Amino acid sequence: MIVEDDDDMRDLLVDLVEAEGYAAVTANSAEAALKLDVEADIALVDHNLPGMSGRAFSQLLRERSKTGIILVTAAGSPIDRVLGLELVADDYVVKPFEPAELCARIRAVLRRLDRSPSTPPPKAATSPDRPSSELRLGRWSIDLKARSAHCDDDPTLTLTSSEFTLLEILAEQPEKPIERAEILRRLGADDERYLDRNVDVLILRLRRKIELAPEMPRHIKTRRGKGYLLCL
Repeated sequence: MIVEDDDDMRDLLVDLVEAEGYAAVTANSAEAALKLDVEADIALVDHNLPGMSGRAFSQLLRERSKTGIILVTAAGSPIDRVLGLELVADDYVVKPFEPAELCARIRAVLRRLDRSPSTPPPKAATSPDRPSSELRLGRWSIDLKARSAHCDDDPTLTLTSSEFTLLEILAEQPEKPIERAEILRRLGADDERYLDRNVDVLILRLRRKIELAPEMPRHIKTRRGKGYLLCL
């Protein structure tokens, strides 16, 4: 799904994704996109749309579906990127962009959402040393494999795709700290200007959902100078 009000940019994006083998549906506003009778695997959304903003549309889309979201926008300040990634989006691409980079980011988001068109690798045999995909963190029951989460005292709460991915990263080596740089790389971002801020804001948002007392976390802890770790 391509939601872009500029005709030339919308046509460029259609040509780009169709050349990569994807089928595209388009809309020139958030309101028009909400009327499309389709659940896309991924949405490329312009931030500065007329009427409802791209960020507001992405938030609605996140609540209604499991569509992956990439904000494609000229708004490239650190705060724009942080808010976009933490609140609604799986990735953020600033115009002008390199076509190869955008295609790589689309593939990365699809892989994280387990929607890659390529044949998945065979499942590894379960062993006692392999971390379980099912977590119980305080009031939350979380299945990382199914990307489902349930909060006992507030069923309306959910986790974003980035938050699930962060938990997956931390759960691979529970009780062991993982550096910010590694977390950011695994999340699919590699711009050193935003490294600390992006990861720290995502950790903060996740703590506010998971922890009963976010200022004294029991499950998502910081090891100064070493990174973050998950305590089960």
